[in-house]
Amino acid sequence: MASFLTYIKNLFATTSQIEAMERLSGIEKVDALFYGLVAEKRVLGMAVTILKKGETLLQKGYGFADLERKVPVSPKQTIFRIASISKCITGIALGKMVEEGLIDLDASFYRYVPYYPKKKYDFTIRQLAGHTAGIRGYRGKEFALNKPYSIKASIEVFKDDPLVFEPGKGYRYNSFDFVLLSLAMQEASGLPFEDYVKDNVLKPLAMADTFAPKNVETSFRAAREISISKFFSKTATTFKKAVEVDNFYKLAGGGYLSTSDDIARLGQAVLGRKLLRPETYAALLTSQMVNGTPTYYGLGFQVSQDASGRSFVGHVGNSVGAYTNFFVYPQQNMVISILINCTGPKVQKTLDKGIESIFEHTELKEVDV
Repeated sequence: MASFLTYIKNLFATTSQIEAMERLSGIEKVDALFYGLVAEKRVLGMAVTILKKGETLLQKGYGFADLERKVPVSPKQTIFRIASISKCITGIALGKMVEEGLIDLDASFYRYVPYYPKKKYDFTIRQLAGHTAGIRGYRGKEFALNKPYSIKASIEVFKDDPLVFEPGKGYRYNSFDFVLLSLAMQEASGLPFEDYVKDNVLKPLAMADTFAPKNVETSFRAAREISISKFFSKTATTFKKAVEVDNFYKLAGGGYLSTSDDIARLGQAVLGRKLLRPETYAALLTSQMVNGTPTYYGLGFQVSQDASGRSFVGHVGNSVGAYTNFFVYPQQNMVISILINCTGPKVQKTLDKGIESIFEHTELKEVDV
């Protein structure tokens, strides 16, 4: 590790950064790009896990989980907020409930939550999971609420607001959809949402280091070698502690915490169609349509293309103290998990360059073989 960093520093010292990068390729280039994000103080800490056919191409921590104590990031041991990757976990749990006959995708939300105020139009479970229900998004500082809401209590924030469009006639990505979805799942199963997910998704997929916020400290006391990252926001010149938030109420849409390693394990489960039947995965991973046009969103999963036009399923996430990438490439049998402990760091273009270098590396190796 030390020799590689010395090589990079020397390389950058004798020529321009662009010229230096042109000398690198494949994994070395990816490593240098990601190291550069920390060296240039564009991110404070980042964990990366990249798998090809289940084999690890790159798994590494960059920078710090705790700046004050100089605790380095570990892709297997550092817990990050995973932001909207949480929706993928919820999607898998929703698929499991459908298979168990506990919930119907095309049933009215009111079948499960009859006490929610009636709106001008009815809307379904599928529409909530695909962001076509017409529920509004955040207003003002709602993105960073710091109130100890339960899932059920949190609907007070938005329950009296009208739908912003007729369900099925528009698309509006938001996390309140998933608050309502998790509430319906909770009512349908008779279990707290987090308990159903833990028992039916996290445990079966061996995602032992993925937690709801209120459970994470108790889990650490189990004496396993894991630790939670501090959370930061970027200023013009440095990093500061992110504002305090309580994300439990929006657990389904953006509240889970996990490691890069665990999120890669989730990706392998999606590739291998584990836990759910093929037809259930087809429902989750097929883009919804609005007025004959794809939304590029399935049920809990983005169904889209990366910066180079490769098809993926997964999610990009952004929340207080977190920025995340989770890309599953079925055609290339590849999983990419990137977790960053900083709000909105504006580094996606660099991450895209790193991802492209990974593909160049694997494609060249396949040609050589």
